Amino acid sequence: MSYLNHDEALLLHLDLHPAKTKINNMNYRRLGKSGLQVSELSFGSWITFGNQIDDGTSEALMKTAYDAGINFFDNAEAYATGESERVMGKILKKFGWNRDTYILSSKVFFGIHEACHDALKRLQTDYLDLFFCHRPDKQTPIEETVWSMHNLITQGKIMYWGTSEWSAQEIMEAHMAAQRYNLIGPVMEQPQYNMLVRDKVEVEYSQIYKTVGLGTTIWSPLASGILTGKYNDGKEGETRLKRAELSWLKDRVLIEETLEKVKKLTALAKKSDISMTHMALAWCLKNPDVSTVILGASRNEQLEENLRVTDHLDKLDDELMEAIESILDNKPAHPAF
Repeated sequence: MSYLNHDEALLLHLDLHPAKTKINNMNYRRLGKSGLQVSELSFGSWITFGNQIDDGTSEALMKTAYDAGINFFDNAEAYATGESERVMGKILKKFGWNRDTYILSSKVFFGIHEACHDALKRLQTDYLDLFFCHRPDKQTPIEETVWSMHNLITQGKIMYWGTSEWSAQEIMEAHMAAQRYNLIGPVMEQPQYNMLVRDKVEVEYSQIYKTVGLGTTIWSPLASGILTGKYNDGKEGETRLKRAELSWLKDRVLIEETLEKVKKLTALAKKSDISMTHMALAWCLKNPDVSTVILGASRNEQLEENLRVTDHLDKLDDELMEAIESILDNKPAHPAF
């Protein structure tokens, strides 16, 4: 595979392409109505960097992702209490990639300005492309949040700001505040989205895509491994869901009804000559309101395999999508009025 050269990567950051573009084997999509082109597969460091894997493995994963055409690397101050960003910052400095060839993010909950400055230091960069409010802060007026993010943009410290797991109402309140005070509103939302979790992306945000042009950077496309089929035999082994920080998720998703559905989906995938993992990832990519699917990995061969989903997108035709829907039986209902 050839490398994404500087000129090609630079074009990804300019509003010179239609909503979807392709270079090598990687597709790029507009982040909502913004002019930013993001690879439809991206790479995140939640749980892994500075925590589950060593720095050498982290470095190999970053290189594999970048060489495959991924241009968005997702992070947050809360990941390994900042160590994830420190590890990623060291790797980026070592590789010395041109700063305009990749998109870098962080997320904040308390103290927006301080958190931004700290993230810039840890990531060893002059600015963040994307800065997310990591869950809504019920104690802070949305107007204050909008003002703070707007100021960081005007200072050149962030390019775009967005939200993570906000409700549609909260996102629209932020846009109303931005309009009222002549400020810059949120461009993107980072929700959980996969075959098992669908409501926000498919229904709750459906009007926001049309009105303010919301972009989405979705997380957990494989439901923390459930949708790979590795739990089909009922054995957990040394998996991500065994980690203490994911105990809340384990109790929510490792239920008999879900596992039975995944078993049926796995059989369908085999019949359709596609792996369960690829089918689950491709299913997310079939949604045009998804700007990018964030991949996570603890092993390089795992990431390489997941990246091959781009070779299988055509297999998810209308017939297979209908068969998947029949097994899932969880399509969210849109309001009648």
